Amino acid sequence: MLGGRVQGVGFRPFVYRLAQAHGLCGWVRNGAGRVLIHAEGEGAALARFEAALLAEAPPLARPRLESAVDAAAENLGNFCIVTSTDGEAADVHLPPDLFCCPDCEAELRDANARRHRYAFTNCTQCGPRYTIIAALPYDRPATAMAGFELCPACRAEYENPADRRFHAEPLACPACGPQLSFHDGDIRVDGEDALAAALWLLHDGGVVAVKGVGGYHLMCDPASDAAVRRLRQRKHRPAKPLAVMFPPAGADGQAILRDYVELDDAEAAACTDPVRPIVLATKRAGAALSAEIAPGLNELGVFLPYSPLHHLLLGEFGGPLVATSGNVSGEPVITDNDEAEARLAGVADGFLHHDRPILRPADDSVLRAIAGRARPIRIGRGLAPLEIETPFAFAVPTLAVGGHMKGAIALGWNHRIVLSPHIGELDSPRSLAVFEQVIADLQRLYRVRAERLVCDLHPGYASARWAREQQLPLIRVQHHMAHAAALAGERAEIARWLIFAWDGIGLGDDGTLWGGEALLGAPGAWRRVGSLRPFHLPGGERAGREPWRSAAALLWETGRDWRPQIEGAALAQQAWSRRLGTVETSSAGRLFDAAAALVLGLGTVSYEGEGPMRLEALAGEGEAIALPLRTEGGVLRTDWAPLLPMLADGSISQATRAGVFHESLAAALAELAAAVAQTEGFEAVGLTGGVFQNRRLAESVLAKLAARKIPAFLPEIVPANDGGLAFGQLVEAVCREDAPALARAAAGPAISQ
Repeated sequence: MLGGRVQGVGFRPFVYRLAQAHGLCGWVRNGAGRVLIHAEGEGAALARFEAALLAEAPPLARPRLESAVDAAAENLGNFCIVTSTDGEAADVHLPPDLFCCPDCEAELRDANARRHRYAFTNCTQCGPRYTIIAALPYDRPATAMAGFELCPACRAEYENPADRRFHAEPLACPACGPQLSFHDGDIRVDGEDALAAALWLLHDGGVVAVKGVGGYHLMCDPASDAAVRRLRQRKHRPAKPLAVMFPPAGADGQAILRDYVELDDAEAAACTDPVRPIVLATKRAGAALSAEIAPGLNELGVFLPYSPLHHLLLGEFGGPLVATSGNVSGEPVITDNDEAEARLAGVADGFLHHDRPILRPADDSVLRAIAGRARPIRIGRGLAPLEIETPFAFAVPTLAVGGHMKGAIALGWNHRIVLSPHIGELDSPRSLAVFEQVIADLQRLYRVRAERLVCDLHPGYASARWAREQQLPLIRVQHHMAHAAALAGERAEIARWLIFAWDGIGLGDDGTLWGGEALLGAPGAWRRVGSLRPFHLPGGERAGREPWRSAAALLWETGRDWRPQIEGAALAQQAWSRRLGTVETSSAGRLFDAAAALVLGLGTVSYEGEGPMRLEALAGEGEAIALPLRTEGGVLRTDWAPLLPMLADGSISQATRAGVFHESLAAALAELAAAVAQTEGFEAVGLTGGVFQNRRLAESVLAKLAARKIPAFLPEIVPANDGGLAFGQLVEAVCREDAPALARAAAGPAISQ
């Protein structure tokens, strides 16, 4: 019996061919998340067969030999694939959606192939999985392909052990599979005409909503200022960067891509990974793309096509295309044809649909290379559901519901945690509906029913409200402790940490809004030992989109009389002086907002993190300004006040001011770490929270800690931002429950995917 990822990756056909090669008889079948094999033959051949099951497994499989026992001979005359069952105890592993493999890509271009230019070509090594699976075991009747009856030619491939489509469940062809359709007002065309109509509209500067694997993209010509501006205006997305998909070319598929961006080794490897994520890469000077793609930034989100339809579109268009999420801002990507036309009617000029149902949304994954490794910014299509084996065990199945921004949930049971795909911001009815769908789906598909919930301390989070309404035991975990536990959970071999959790805001144990914290200890036993100097923020949550408020708070806090030419600023100052409508915070994210407001003159922004991202893009060289440490109530406070004269000094270039700001914070963090090391001791420093997705800051901190010979780590498996919060909530909850188990786990292996 084999467990692990052995369904949806061509494992049964592989076993069949392997048994044939070794001259064995018997059978293979899917069970409830496992593959069961009965093999008969000579002892030496059986031993070679068993070893090859792991050593020669398909590249996308992750098999694990769970048991091998002697069995009574059934005196079979051949080897076959038999009907799946689900009677065994479930050990389900859901396969993620897979990219279009090289064999299928070549078939698309082969004029003599039966699937020449067919937009739904796939085989056992590629195609949709997670987004089409309705139930397990993974067989065609339990997928969104159940309504497409195989034609005789496809049936022959499906039943032929020598064919690469042997038991490929999403198998289809032009005669029996899904079809394209194009809608533009009263125009309705199908098949090749649909593709041609979409391409004509793209060449004409239009915006096309294109249904893909996990939902819709909004696509347009990235070289056209008018087209990109039109998309931005209609989607009410004035500045947030847009992803661009590039046609593959050259031996590594990156020849065209490299004309537009510079790729280091980690970025290049990430671009061609089977996940086909969006990768953040530095723009080349003079790249022939609209400046409207990523205003104020020096990076582009780039990716290669991962579906046959994308290959056809890009190949016919003859260049890259904007491919941004087809959704209403902040919501999950849209998956349904009718809903797309209803909700994107004011955005898209036309719709390229298909009739293969998408059972659940999966937005594109996003990675950014920091310190030589591609690290997740958003877990989505191709990566999720992210399955993680843990060295500790859950006493009862537990569901963590994450935060409010960058929503994702996580399910933990036995020695496993499964992190869901990115859902979106939980502040709209559709986001909440998908949030509840994902919760139900994961429990149903993995055959695990949660008996306990974990949520954030903040009572206003939609996820926390949902958790309180359920009739289950509830554990509340402080926001930054969840961030810290997520990083510690990736490296269970480290028993004692000093973790810096820097982000926007999270409700602290003391009722204030934390965001620039240093936590000492381990999951289940954190102690706040450091923080940024707190300040009183006018307007509360409005400050996230109005960075002038953060700048004003810092200046007013230090006795400076600053009155920006912004409506409402004078009234805000009066309220602030009386502590009306203000909150106390130690947020590193708001400190970055303040710096962006002072250096770049940003009064308001249109998306979360815009100011800090633009500040990072601008940052040049600069010498750090020493920031004093003061002890208050047993907590070391880093005082940001010496930065203010420099930040407000217009005689210094913006690039220098931005550079000095980054270097000063990095140096201050290293100083705090050194101070704690002298008095408390720890094994390693951790850097987590959304602020440490800033490459300039993170790499500077790592260099400064390395100079002091202090080991330091960033997250590698789950996002440092709130997309990894649910994972950390589960780690924190289980370690609170069983501290001795945590201590044992710390001596064992690290968590693995």
